[in-house]
Amino acid sequence: MNVDIRARREKELSNLEGCQIPCLPRISEGQIHFEKQTLIKRIKRMLARPWNYQVKPWLKAVIKRWEKGSSRLQQNPTMRSAQANPINRTLLKAGDVVRVRSVEEIRSTLDRFKEHKGCAFLEYMWQYCGTTQRVLKPVERFLDERDYKVKKARGIVLLENVICQGTPVFGRCDRGCHLFWREEWLEKIDQEIK
Repeated sequence: MNVDIRARREKELSNLEGCQIPCLPRISEGQIHFEKQTLIKRIKRMLARPWNYQVKPWLKAVIKRWEKGSSRLQQNPTMRSAQANPINRTLLKAGDVVRVRSVEEIRSTLDRFKEHKGCAFLEYMWQYCGTTQRVLKPVERFLDERDYKVKKARGIVLLENVICQGTPVFGRCDRGCHLFWREEWLEKIDQEIK
């Protein structure tokens, strides 16, 4: 049964036209082997997939249930989730000039996993805090490469020339993907970028 599903899935993906994403496994010529890796980096790389797809979602669900049912959270406002007092978002469109909010403002929106409404704020995004950027476009749908399904999104935008350069754990990546930005992390301003 499992083999039939896998074969049918591969056949469906081989018939896609107009998108290069399904070709990625076929165009790669193998994995990069890094010469000098610390033990910590090797462990992080090895555990990245199970952490992101099994452990982290389970842990989030447990914490959410615990926070929801805990009477201590209602008595102690400092322990409440950052989501309890979010910054209001505005509907941004292509061409809007925005200021990336300050470190403190963004931190106030993040949960203990450095996410807001499921969107992660990555470590190298902090360098853009306080800068002025232009919105490339809002994201209403995107292809999730984990399962090759198109998914809906709301409140997320891409910024012009703000491109991922790779991650500290996995290193440089030449693909140059746009970073996802929650609208709550941005403030629309009436100013032109010089």
